[in-house]
Amino acid sequence: MGERLKGKVALVTGGGTGIGAATARRFAAEGATVIICGRRKGPLDGIAEEIRAAGGRCEAMPTDVSEERAFTGLIDRVLARHGRLDVLVNGAFFLKAGQIEGMSLEDWRASFRTTLDATFVGTRKALEVMGRQGGGSVINISSTAGQAGQPSLAGYSASKAALDNFSMTAACEGASRGVRVNVVAPGVIATENTLAAFADPKARAAM
Repeated sequence: MGERLKGKVALVTGGGTGIGAATARRFAAEGATVIICGRRKGPLDGIAEEIRAAGGRCEAMPTDVSEERAFTGLIDRVLARHGRLDVLVNGAFFLKAGQIEGMSLEDWRASFRTTLDATFVGTRKALEVMGRQGGGSVINISSTAGQAGQPSLAGYSASKAALDNFSMTAACEGASRGVRVNVVAPGVIATENTLAAFADPKARAAM
């Protein structure tokens, strides 16, 4: 186990699968106390148990971060339990592949509700909390799809592009209080959610 994050408390949304789970493993391996959240309890418990078995510290707190009260309440619970929040990773997202003509308004809105609105709510709360602490780090998980539109990913690409611009504003506002806001923009990764979204062979070939 490393010690680069020893004594730090990190909250990772979307921590039960894919990039979120990998982030939680890495943070725990570097000594952080990690709290992971997501909608599904089973995957969260599995990742938390795996991390603890490897000697790390991890707690699973199932939460739908697209609901404002649920997300702010989660951060309040983390503060009540651990006394601080040093790192927030906004990794939750919604992805449903499909052409624009066949996309429902609800699917479009779901992309923004989970990917962008939740990032706004979490970042807003983190700026307040970390500003009082004298510093902290917010890491917003974006995508290369947010930098250039991709076929079958209208809602996902648009919400990630908005996330990028929001994050730049948040970084400017947090800097004077020692709160860093950064974006990580991976390319296509064969995670569970990505493969499920591109289950159709033609869509997967285009990906």
